[in-house]
Amino acid sequence: MNTLTVKRAAKVLQSPPPTIEDVEYGVNIVTNANLYNDTNGWFPLGNCTLTVGTGSPLITPPVARDSQGACLLHLSGRYILTTNRTETWMGPAQIITEKVKPYLTYQVSAWVRIGKVANGSQVVNVALDVDGQWVNGGQVEINNGNRWHEIFGSFRIEKEPAKVRVYVQGPAPGVDLMVAALQVFPVDRKARFDHLRRETDKIRKRDVILRISVPDSLVGTAVRVRQTQNSFPFGSCISRGNIDNEDFRDFFVRYFNWAVFGNELKWYSTEPQPGNLNYKDADELLDFCMRNNVRARGHCIFWEVEDVVQPWVRGLKENELSNAVQTRLTCLLTRYKGKFKHYDVNNEMMHGSFYQDRLGKQVLTDMFKTAHQIDPFALLFVNDYHVEDGRDARSSPEKYIDHILDLQEGGAPIGGIGIQGHIEAPVGTIIRSALDKLGTLGLPVWFTEIDFSSTSEYVRADDLEVMLRECYAHPSVEGIMLWGFWELSMSRENAHLVNAEGDLNEAGKRYVALREEWMSHFDGDFNGGEFSFRGFHGSYDVEVIAGSKRFSKTFVVEKGEDPLVISFDL
Repeated sequence: MNTLTVKRAAKVLQSPPPTIEDVEYGVNIVTNANLYNDTNGWFPLGNCTLTVGTGSPLITPPVARDSQGACLLHLSGRYILTTNRTETWMGPAQIITEKVKPYLTYQVSAWVRIGKVANGSQVVNVALDVDGQWVNGGQVEINNGNRWHEIFGSFRIEKEPAKVRVYVQGPAPGVDLMVAALQVFPVDRKARFDHLRRETDKIRKRDVILRISVPDSLVGTAVRVRQTQNSFPFGSCISRGNIDNEDFRDFFVRYFNWAVFGNELKWYSTEPQPGNLNYKDADELLDFCMRNNVRARGHCIFWEVEDVVQPWVRGLKENELSNAVQTRLTCLLTRYKGKFKHYDVNNEMMHGSFYQDRLGKQVLTDMFKTAHQIDPFALLFVNDYHVEDGRDARSSPEKYIDHILDLQEGGAPIGGIGIQGHIEAPVGTIIRSALDKLGTLGLPVWFTEIDFSSTSEYVRADDLEVMLRECYAHPSVEGIMLWGFWELSMSRENAHLVNAEGDLNEAGKRYVALREEWMSHFDGDFNGGEFSFRGFHGSYDVEVIAGSKRFSKTFVVEKGEDPLVISFDL
């Protein structure tokens, strides 16, 4: 993701929460999805032909099944076959204008299949035309015409539409397209929260036993336990201009324990012209982090997308580029050895190919190997977007896994998986599905650049809560980074948590409430010389009050299966 732009913010009076009436969560708004009435309600988009076939799956696609609950659609085994396609956009379509409500999050699901193709893979897309604007409802890449594939995604519109059309498109002209059980349904995103709280309790807490030896003369011994820090990494993007703002600094230091720099470490910032090195801003940001006991991620050493590579690098010949890459690695990692805990080695390799096109595929693994040789203490990450939302066939979890395995087979010492998290209308079951797949690699997963954009700060708050709860409840996720929080320094409109005057909007209040929920505080009395509780991992202060005497102690609750026993000798 390109980075932060600082601009003045106009004072806007916030609208109240959107009112959405008569919502039937889980109910499909697509007419005749099971095709019992032939193609009634459907029409061909373009000069193609629609017919009904039989033999599609009888089970609901898994991601939709996990969201619909009691509204689960029982499938008929019928599907729409689209033939005589002469353009990629041709396929089955339906008008759903009267059924779509603004500010409501919709989940998309279908089974799709293609006819036989000579070679290569095909991308299938569920799309919406909303008043002439294309909206992505989900993508999947198919390289085998002999089986059905699940396609899923989500979307939201934020104003009353004049016309909404849903359609399925994508394969090359001449390739037949089959669609079964297309569903578009409003999803109750809060329905999973109780389940997520239980999962969070299992993986983010530990049983603790406080044990004291109390003299007979001391009776009525009370205890007061206060967690002072949750050890889970919660971080944010910062920039050099931010840290001069006292209100920004105060909020950041209070609610975040990790940082990532927006621009200051990227190659185009540290060396805008050949040999013209500038580490001043990065040094000052790193010094700020170290003074405040904040750990930092190094983002990023390289960026594989050509459009963001500085012109002088794009103009280098092969041998010159190879030398420049080596110099960049040596200079950066030697300077900051041991100071950045992570590095995103080559950003967005699923969406670009600048270095491998010019230096060969081996350069991708060589970057990791060299970085590890210079700074063996840093974890080296891949980092990409649209991994977790079903919107981009290029970076599906399956594709990302193949990419990581390919790098590892070449010897790349990959230490973690970065998912950026620039997401529209997040749905918990979709995120969970991606995390479960990535979790099979056994590597830590970090969300590295989370942000959300909505004109309603209440909807933005819901987006944030859905994402953070889902991430925090998953055992593979070991860190969560926001891509900023301050109104003047966001890369997307309507994405901030704190306004220009330092006031929290609803999204900011929701973030603070979650952070407070994920802290453990207890008051009680010792029973038989023991006081037990189950608390979040992190640092604690405990005060024991025995008669007129007070005793205090600090301790850390780390991950562990067995209860942690803390003894007090009074």
